[in-house]
Amino acid sequence: MEIINQTNRTILFEEINPERLDLLTIIGDTKGIDSLDDDKIKEVNETLLVKSFEEFLDKFSPIVYSFYNATNQKVMYTLKKPENLPEDYITEIPINMSNDFLKMLITLIETKTAQGLENVDFKFENLLDMISPKKVMDDIRQSRKEIQYVYSNYEDLDEEDPKKLDLGDKLNYMFEEASQNYNNVMAMLPLAIEDIKTRLLLGQRDNEENNEELKIGILSMGESGELKILEAPKEEENALVALDDNANTGLIQAFKEDYQAINQTPSDYVRDLVVRTFCPLTSTLESKIDIETEVNNYNTYLDFYKSAKDDFIKTVKPLIEKMLGVKMFFDQYKVENKGMVPSLLVTNTKLDLLVKSNNLPRLVTFLNTVNDKNDFKNTIWFGIVPSIQMSMSGKANLRRERFKGNQHVEKTDFNTMEALTVLLNVVKDYRIQIFFNFDTNEETTFSQMAISGVEKYIDKCTPLTRKDYSEFAIPCIPNFTIIPKDKSGVVLDSKIVLKENGIPNLSKEKEDILKLWIEGVYIGASYTAAGLVAAYQCPEYLREIFKNASHEYPGVRFDIEADDNALNVKTSLAKEISGFTNNIKNAINRKNFGFVFSSENAQVKGRDIRQITVYKARSLQSVGNDFESIYKTIVTTYIERMLRFHTNDFKQDNIVKFFSNNPNSQKSKWLANKGYINSIIQEGDDINFVIDERLGSCNINITFNGSVKNLEVEITRSVAN
Repeated sequence: MEIINQTNRTILFEEINPERLDLLTIIGDTKGIDSLDDDKIKEVNETLLVKSFEEFLDKFSPIVYSFYNATNQKVMYTLKKPENLPEDYITEIPINMSNDFLKMLITLIETKTAQGLENVDFKFENLLDMISPKKVMDDIRQSRKEIQYVYSNYEDLDEEDPKKLDLGDKLNYMFEEASQNYNNVMAMLPLAIEDIKTRLLLGQRDNEENNEELKIGILSMGESGELKILEAPKEEENALVALDDNANTGLIQAFKEDYQAINQTPSDYVRDLVVRTFCPLTSTLESKIDIETEVNNYNTYLDFYKSAKDDFIKTVKPLIEKMLGVKMFFDQYKVENKGMVPSLLVTNTKLDLLVKSNNLPRLVTFLNTVNDKNDFKNTIWFGIVPSIQMSMSGKANLRRERFKGNQHVEKTDFNTMEALTVLLNVVKDYRIQIFFNFDTNEETTFSQMAISGVEKYIDKCTPLTRKDYSEFAIPCIPNFTIIPKDKSGVVLDSKIVLKENGIPNLSKEKEDILKLWIEGVYIGASYTAAGLVAAYQCPEYLREIFKNASHEYPGVRFDIEADDNALNVKTSLAKEISGFTNNIKNAINRKNFGFVFSSENAQVKGRDIRQITVYKARSLQSVGNDFESIYKTIVTTYIERMLRFHTNDFKQDNIVKFFSNNPNSQKSKWLANKGYINSIIQEGDDINFVIDERLGSCNINITFNGSVKNLEVEITRSVAN
C-alpha cells in the first residue's frame, strides 16, 4: 500500500453536461508530445475527478433547458442548450437533489432497499406520487415552516445582535432558494394548482363529496348556554377565507418586495400566489373569487402540467439514469473507517467522439501520462462504458394496426459496439479493465433474463472474444430496474367539476383523473459492477466484512466468486425477482460468461440475503471452454506495476532479486503472507519467471489455484563495465 496506494480509480466514458469542460478540451492538441505535464493532470483532476455523488453534482451541475413554443402552446425541453434562442427565452432547470423526479427515484431506491421487497411486492405507486402537485406542495410547506420559524427568531432580536445577523444570512439563503422559481411559470404551476384546489374545496374531507356550501362561522353560546356556530360577517360574497396573523406581516412584505425586485415581468396573480404559498394566514390577501373562472384555471393548469411533466420526464430520463448510475457506483462503498475511497474520472464527452481518429491521440497521451509512470496515484484501473446498443425485438409487420400498441421510438443515446472495440484496443496497452452494459430498457432486466437466459448477450459479445483486448472487456448483465414499465403510472390529480348547485368537487370519473406514465427507469449494470469491484479494492472495506483481511494489501486478489464471498460483499440494491430457474442457472454456470448479478433467495450465517449479489465475475478472455475471472487480470496488472517499480523499469538483475528466495524479496514477502483473504499470493498460488536473454524478455507465470496466467515484460539489460 506504500508503493501503490490506490487500485480503484475508474474512468467513466460518458457525457453528463455538454456545457461543462470535457477531457478532450482540457487535454488539447497533443501533436509532437508523448505525455502531459503535471499542471495539466492537476487541471483534469480538479475539473473531472469526483469522489462522491455530491461532488459529482457540484462539478457537473446537470441541467435541462426549456423554452416555450407559441405555435403549439407547449413547453419544449432539451438536454443541449439551444444555440439560436435569446438567453431571456431559455429556462435552465438544474437536476439536483431539489428536483422532484430525481428525489423521488432516490427515495424509491432507498425505501426498496430498506424493505428488501422484490418488484412484484413493492408498492411503487406509494412513492411515484412524489412528483404530483400535492407532494410538491408538501415540500413547500416544510420550507415555509422553516422560513417562518427562522423569521420569528430574527424579528425577536435586537438590530445589531450578532445572532440576528447570522439568522439574516440564513434567511437570505432560504429566500434565494424560494425565489429560484419566481420567473419559472412551470415551477409555479403545482403551487397554483394546489392553491386553487385548497381554496375551492376548503372544508371538504379527503375523498368525500360535499354538496353543501361552506360558510365560515364563529363558535358562541346562546342565552340558555346552548352552543351555536354563527356565520361570520363578511364584506363581499365568496371572500377568500383568511385569518389575521400579525406575526406574518413583516414576512408578507418581505416576499412581496422580493418578488417585485427579482421578477422580470411581474404579475399580481403570481405575486399573490407566492405570498399565499409562504404566508397563508393573512387578511391582506382577501379578494373576490370567481368560482367558475378558478375551476377553469385549475383544470387548464392541470392539463398543461400533465403534458409538460410528461415531456420533461421523457427528456430528462436518460440523463437521470446516468446520474443514478454514478450514484450506484459510489453507493457500493459503505464503510465506517474510510480508506481507499473509489474515485471516478468523468470524460464528459461521448464515446464515439472520443475514439475518432483525430481525437484518439489525445486519449493515448493522457493514458501515457497517468498509466505509464511509476507514480501510481493517478493510475486508472477500471473503466465504465454504459448503454452499448443492442437490437431490440421490433414490431411485427402488420397490414394495419387494429389496436393501439407500443410506439417504438428510435433510441439515439447509446454507444456502439464499434466504438467500444476501438476503445478496448487502446486501453489494453494500459491494462484498464472496461465494465460495459447494454441498452437500459425492459428487455435487458432481471425479469427478461429469467425468461430468455444469457444467449443473446453471448451472441452480441462474440466479436470481442479471442482478441488481444478480450481480458479487459467485462460485459455486465442484467441491468437494474428502478421502476418497472408496467408499474410506472403516476396519478397527478383529478379535475374539478361544478355540481348543479354551483359547488365545486373533485371528479370521480375515470376520464377526469390525470395520469402520466414514466415508462420505466433503469440503471446500467456496469456502474454497480465497477463500483463494487472498486469498493472491495479498499482493505478497510474488506476488514469490516472479513476478520482475515490485511490492511497491507489492496483487494486485487479477492475472488468474489469463491466461498461465500458474494453473499458477504453485496450490492446496495434490493432483490428484484425471486431468482433464475435451474435451467437458466445451469446455462450461466456452463458458459461462465460475464459479470452476472443474481437476485436469488440465500442465507449467510443465518441471515437472509435481501440484496442483489454477484453470481459470476468474468471477462471475455477465453480459457478453453471457459471465461476467465476478472481478479486474475487485476492481480497480473498489480504484479506488473509492482515489478516495474521495484526493478526500475524491468532491469534484469533487479527482476532476479524480485523473485529470489531471499526473505526480503517481494516474492518471499507475498509467500509469507498467504493467510489473508486479500493476500496477493494465496494457498494454491505460485509465481515464477523465465528470462529469455536472446529475445530480451521475461515471461512471468502466475499460477492461480492450478491455472496459469502469463505476463511478458521487455527487460532492460545491464550495461557491462
